[in-house]
Amino acid sequence: MNKIFPSGSVPQPGEISLAHHGVLFLDELPEFDRKVLEVLREPLENGKIHISRAARQAEFPARFQLVAAMNPCPCGYLGHPQKACRCSPEQIARYRGRISGPLLDRIDMVVEVPAIPESVLLARGEGEGSLPVRERVGAARQRQQTRQGQHNAALLGAFLDEYCQPDAAGLALLQSAVQKLGWSARAYHRVLRVARTIADLAESPSITKAHLAEAIQYRRGIE
Repeated sequence: MNKIFPSGSVPQPGEISLAHHGVLFLDELPEFDRKVLEVLREPLENGKIHISRAARQAEFPARFQLVAAMNPCPCGYLGHPQKACRCSPEQIARYRGRISGPLLDRIDMVVEVPAIPESVLLARGEGEGSLPVRERVGAARQRQQTRQGQHNAALLGAFLDEYCQPDAAGLALLQSAVQKLGWSARAYHRVLRVARTIADLAESPSITKAHLAEAIQYRRGIE
């Protein structure tokens, strides 16, 4: 990720630092080298990356939003309604296993995008325009700044406890999910932040059971 000159030269910022305060999109995620993907763990957790080369060390900012895409299997047709998958279970497991558990634990949401039927693809649907979506997201971001002085993604410790507490029904659902799915503390906190954001987009002052259920559903795609 962070491209470095040969040994003994000055460390230079790479793609993850160039994406600071922006979006880093990785297509065909499992095709990246395993060592490259593991480098993402530090910046996803801390928003910065340390580089050590010979007698030189450097720290670069790397607080970005990671967006990644991958096929369901090596041939890409697993679950396709018309084309048969040619991959064996072992090939599929090996393909998905290229993304480690610790890296997956740092990803907030996984959304499956199935193949679109021809009838839907050719139909002229009336989808929501970009402008109202942008306005809704902007309003949610402003709501976060007004309430807590920072975005939900940055909430830690006492701030997370104060601003991301669900109602009683939501808390019961969350506790049940933690027990059944065996989440880490990191996963638990990430679900709370996602639920808080879903509530903000819905203009809800509190996190309800419905908001938690949606956040948990996104998280279950990671397990």
